[in-house]
Amino acid sequence: MSNRTDNRHRVATICREATGLPHHTCMQWAAECLISRSLPVPDAEGADQRALEAEMLVNLANGLRHEQLGGAVLGLVRAVPRPDGAEFWVHPEMGGRVLSVLLPRIDSYRMGHGLPGLRPEREGSRVRLRSLRRNASVVLVHPDPAWADYLDEPACEEHIWWHNRDHMHPEEATWHAGSRDPAPDRDLLLSRLIRRTVLVNATGSAHGWANAYSRGDREVSIEWCCSVEVDDLARRLLRSGLTAGQESRARSGSGRLTFGDATVIVRKGPCGLVPPTLSARAGAC
Repeated sequence: MSNRTDNRHRVATICREATGLPHHTCMQWAAECLISRSLPVPDAEGADQRALEAEMLVNLANGLRHEQLGGAVLGLVRAVPRPDGAEFWVHPEMGGRVLSVLLPRIDSYRMGHGLPGLRPEREGSRVRLRSLRRNASVVLVHPDPAWADYLDEPACEEHIWWHNRDHMHPEEATWHAGSRDPAPDRDLLLSRLIRRTVLVNATGSAHGWANAYSRGDREVSIEWCCSVEVDDLARRLLRSGLTAGQESRARSGSGRLTFGDATVIVRKGPCGLVPPTLSARAGAC
């Protein structure tokens, strides 16, 4: 085997272990120079795409705490990351809950939930989530062709995404006006993290879930108890290019991975076997 072929295999292996893609797909990407030793998983090219994917990760982390099945910490089991966009395969039993967390709604207390401006578009069995605020979208893929049929049914008044398909709801626009300032480091780091779905899910491999949440504007934490070791996961995340382009090392046992002013923290905590439960889905009332 030539050095070039051997190098491609190594890069493809890292890509496969991070995303869940077939090895031959990653090998083809390596041959096309889409991935490399320094960046084994493709970045999103545009700032809008990175921002959307980062916002998705934060909402899924906070919204699915204690509501995960099968180790799908963000409700996802595979990523197909490309420079111009991304596809995410959702866990078969979590599709409705993932949409519920992401699609914007206003509850009875007039509190906003989900991503303002996000709208679903059916593409056969796939659902494209397109942002009205950004020139960006992602695709969700599910093994059941009818998994999202309910998106076409009449929905409750609180589901503002259904009643305002082509424009922002007035309260949604106000809700957006109070959102965070641009954060390019954060958007790049968290976009990279959601594209490494399989590595994230390693934290939930023992009991089927992990505790993921955001703290402040530029920090996401993932805590677990009985699966992968912190140093091992931090090493694998760094090897996958999570902080590529910036010198970064995780202190032994700390699992603090930084890029600019953004941080991902991976750490182990005490074992707590609390059965997960899934709450209401996104769709029709």
